[in-house]
Amino acid sequence: MLNNKQSLILSGIMAGSVFVFGIIDLLDNFVVLTVLTLIFFTIIINLFYVSSKQKEDKQEQDDLK
Repeated sequence: MLNNKQSLILSGIMAGSVFVFGIIDLLDNFVVLTVLTLIFFTIIINLFYVSSKQKEDKQEQDDLK
């Protein structure tokens, strides 16, 4: 899904956005919350996807031995 560089960029955007929108007091805005929530869920889903993919690859390698 996403590679490591893209995940780090999304994490940085998420952290920076929370900081900036918190300072200018826009975290209560529906659009801002929606975008931040989508970024957060994208990172979390990617984390689980990559983790399960690595387990499958490791299991396939073990089966070949």
